[in-house]
Amino acid sequence: MDKFLKAAIEQAQKGRKEGGIPIGSVLVHQGNILGKGHNRRVQNNSVILHAEMDALENAGRLPAKVYRESVLYTTLSPCPMCTGAILLYKIPKIIIGENTSFMGAENLLKDHGVEVIVLNDEECIQMMNDFIKENPGLWNEDIGE
Repeated sequence: MDKFLKAAIEQAQKGRKEGGIPIGSVLVHQGNILGKGHNRRVQNNSVILHAEMDALENAGRLPAKVYRESVLYTTLSPCPMCTGAILLYKIPKIIIGENTSFMGAENLLKDHGVEVIVLNDEECIQMMNDFIKENPGLWNEDIGE
């Protein structure tokens, strides 16, 4: 398994242990993780702390050039809000653990020239399926249902 996807999965598992939604993300630049994050909506009573947003926040302020040379890994297909951040900072490539339990705004990313790679990783799929089965109300809240 790719070490950066593994780091994103570890973030997702951390979020789940905290009582949150198991989605994780890492921002990678030239082989180095600049920011790690996990969905912390529940933990922080936040409306915007999805995993991708948390990873970007934890990376801190960076020169625009760094974002344009980075790859964002996420365990789940990014929602429209996170897609907007990816487009705003011109991150050219995103690697997605899975998109079977939720299909985000992948076409919008592709339409704007972002390289989108979907791995459909079994661990990511199982993690989300288990969570959705155990917490359907919280899941529906997270995806805006």
